[in-house]
Amino acid sequence: MGIKILWYISSPDGPIPWERAQSWQNDPAQLVAQAQNIDRLGFYGALLATDQHESLSLTGLLVAYTQRMKFLTAQHPGLITPAKLAQMALTVDRFSNGRLLFNVVNGNDVGLKSMGMPIPHDERYAYSHEFWDAFQQLYAGSNDGYAGKYIQIAPRALVPLRSPLPPTQTPTMPLWGAGTSEPGVEHSAKLLDWYLSFADTPPRLGEKFRKVGARAAAHGRQLRFGTRLQIIVRDTEEQAWAHAQWILDQTSHETAVRLAGRQLGPKGLDQEIESDDPLVHKRIEALRAGRLPAVRDLEVYPNVWVGPSPFGFDILHPWAGTWIVGSTEQVAERLKEFHAHGTEAFILSGWPLVPEAQRIARTLLPLLDLDHGFEVPAFDEGDPEHARLAATLPPHEAPTHG
Repeated sequence: MGIKILWYISSPDGPIPWERAQSWQNDPAQLVAQAQNIDRLGFYGALLATDQHESLSLTGLLVAYTQRMKFLTAQHPGLITPAKLAQMALTVDRFSNGRLLFNVVNGNDVGLKSMGMPIPHDERYAYSHEFWDAFQQLYAGSNDGYAGKYIQIAPRALVPLRSPLPPTQTPTMPLWGAGTSEPGVEHSAKLLDWYLSFADTPPRLGEKFRKVGARAAAHGRQLRFGTRLQIIVRDTEEQAWAHAQWILDQTSHETAVRLAGRQLGPKGLDQEIESDDPLVHKRIEALRAGRLPAVRDLEVYPNVWVGPSPFGFDILHPWAGTWIVGSTEQVAERLKEFHAHGTEAFILSGWPLVPEAQRIARTLLPLLDLDHGFEVPAFDEGDPEHARLAATLPPHEAPTHG
């Protein structure tokens, strides 16, 4: 079975979107251009960022500008009722011909409390399971109500000539999501169709997937697996690593320390580091000395790079901000290695989002065995639409190394 390649839709964008001088906020027209670009290029779909726009509302807008791409849309259970969410999902699916996917996000205590959701972490997984179980039944057309510990829904009385919308996706909508803690893994094994994880080396990620898959099998279920990566693809290996070096050169020490703090915790660089990997200590020493680590000191596996990104600076180990870096052929081979270890879907992003998606479609997608459910179009260099969509970006600095 082939792989699925998804891209990313985000308002924060730019060559270095974690540095103010090299970033911008996409306006509604630019977000539409992102979606049109992804759709035309033949990506399976896109993950929608959750930091600013409400993602289901944005999906409802963008489906009207696209034809085949799917929208992986984050939802926190409990912020609205499962009955109302099912109605919203059925509506979006009807107008998009079944192109909505939900990314099940259980969030963190601080963030959810700010949105009025006070249930603590471990109990939140039990609540989430009931929420999505009720949602799936309602989406599939049940009118019987739901009686759980957390979710109680009365049976629905049908009005003549006003039946509920039928489901577009059958038997029900696939759920994507993640969970690394013990309750999170159990929740994923019992509920999800696609289990997502931040990146790691191909063997370690494969081992994680096998463990989670075994947990799902114990419940009589089968999961599929995906990961999230930033990506630098260039015609040659030298050009790709030159771009990685350029990213380091554009990242201030202050920003690097702030991004690394997502792994280091509240003590930051004062945190005592326990690691058998000498490169981890070398990276920490560089930051403590007021400089960024050397570009190849951040390569943790062939073509797997833990340089800075919008999602963190993974100096201890691969995580939310990890990159894959190399020539087109090297990156294709590495993705195939991930696939051999169980990864079937890759959610990628390169910066800025529109031109890098075009680069991936032109160079990388033809080398992969894709399973997108439609024929992926060949990239047409002469198509003026590529230039039109790229022109929606504001003026920005572009490196000269390719």
